Amino acid sequence: MEERLQKLLAQAGYGSRRRCEEFIIAGRVRVNGQVATLGQKADLSVDKVTLDGKALPKAESLTYTYIALYKPRNVLSAAEGQDDRETVRDLIPLEGHLYPVGRLDFDSEGLILMTNDGELTNKLTHPKFGHQKEYRVLIARRPDEKQMDTWRRGVVLDDGEKTAPADVSFISMSGKGAWIRIIMGEGKKRQIREVGKLLGLPVVKIIRLRIGTLRLGNLKPRQWRHLTQDEIKELKGEKGTMAEVRSGRTPVKRLHPTDRPKRFPKTEARVLDRARGERPPTKEKAERTREDRSRTKRR
Repeated sequence: MEERLQKLLAQAGYGSRRRCEEFIIAGRVRVNGQVATLGQKADLSVDKVTLDGKALPKAESLTYTYIALYKPRNVLSAAEGQDDRETVRDLIPLEGHLYPVGRLDFDSEGLILMTNDGELTNKLTHPKFGHQKEYRVLIARRPDEKQMDTWRRGVVLDDGEKTAPADVSFISMSGKGAWIRIIMGEGKKRQIREVGKLLGLPVVKIIRLRIGTLRLGNLKPRQWRHLTQDEIKELKGEKGTMAEVRSGRTPVKRLHPTDRPKRFPKTEARVLDRARGERPPTKEKAERTREDRSRTKRR
């Protein structure tokens, strides 16, 4: 079956589709010996596709690796360095292609997902999927409520673009500064630092705690671990999680409020209803239904 070259390259573990498009534009990809063009398709069962002279493996021979890494400060979020600086790839002594998902600034730290699964990389980085990222941020001054509200609503950056609304909350004081938690679905370059600067809240430290459903956990700087099968399935949306319900990927049977599983709080029960495009019965309607049942029994 023919697929676009950037998709085949991504599936082979050469990074996201956007990154693979750059390989094609640069003339590094060939199909049956001919330089490929952007938008071209190929079938690996009959065509020979190469990147820098190395042939792409057949789909059935691919094995994927998923690693959670605590990136320390002063390490590049890149598979290959363009200078002598250390990269996240240098921290993992394994053979094969591994690329970072969810890049962090050179002077930021925290969770990085390293994988050769291009489809998952595209899913976690493309804005249309809206995967959240959570950060613990140390700022130099204690924010007031007006600054916090402005950050939550969105801030116009120096380039004229406004940031999307974010979940911003106060955690604790730290000397003259404060720790805050930021959860957002976008990630413009140095966005947190730029917003803090514009609001008069200089950012001292950034630690990423979560990417989608994947959490940093107990990892320390420079430590890494393989993901569990459950974590991989959750990232891919293959488990019946509330995140899937909110995204509309999981079919949900609508239940009457009195029949709902006790493990779901009321707010999550409403999410279940909205996922089906339905509204839960109002209190008055539920009472009328019980009265009708009572009259039927008396008859």
